[in-house]
Amino acid sequence: MFKQSVFVFSLLLFTLLSLPVYSSEETEEEVTEPVEIDLDLGEEINEVCAGCHGEFGQGGKGGEYPRLAGLPAGYIAHQIKLFKEEKRKNMPMRPYANDRELPDEDIPSIAAYLSQIKLTTKMPEFDENTTAYEKLLIAKKVFNIARVEGDVELGKELYVDDCKLCHGKNGKGKEGSDTPPLSGQYTEYMTRQIKHFATGERWHEYAEDLFEEMEPEEIQAIMAYLSTTDD
Repeated sequence: MFKQSVFVFSLLLFTLLSLPVYSSEETEEEVTEPVEIDLDLGEEINEVCAGCHGEFGQGGKGGEYPRLAGLPAGYIAHQIKLFKEEKRKNMPMRPYANDRELPDEDIPSIAAYLSQIKLTTKMPEFDENTTAYEKLLIAKKVFNIARVEGDVELGKELYVDDCKLCHGKNGKGKEGSDTPPLSGQYTEYMTRQIKHFATGERWHEYAEDLFEEMEPEEIQAIMAYLSTTDD
């Protein structure tokens, strides 16, 4: 009887020591698999996005469709999920931002693909060996926001006071942040989004403090300043 009890106890102890160990704050359900990024899949998905946002995510129709190239992957992924959940209303996105057309597992790939596209702000100098076709391909990746009227100095002052902390120096974003850069984005698009923030049509953490009381000339001044930052 004693030997049998020792055997049972030893078997139980061996079983307990063989089980995986979790901290008191971690459960098996909380252990998540790393996100797989497939840039080839992202490029394939972008063929659909390109119909509105351009082959290289440069946007189109004067800002009706925003630039996506170079935006943080985390920001792009979050906005897609908001479209899918209809927490951000946008009719052109409805046919595409759904589980059938864009399942959740594909979102990181298209977000990563768009985030790594680099657009230049001016044409480089070409040598005599550069073909016309090569020049055309390079030209497609040249993107520069046209200067807009407004008080640039006032706009810079307002930007530094109200926007710089999140959107970085000169509107170029902050390293490692999912907050999008504003430099290099369409003036018309940003102006429209500010109106959406002010009315509550689109959520912004500081909408009440920043946009509800902002005068049209102040918005125009910020846009004028931002239009100079990608020159």
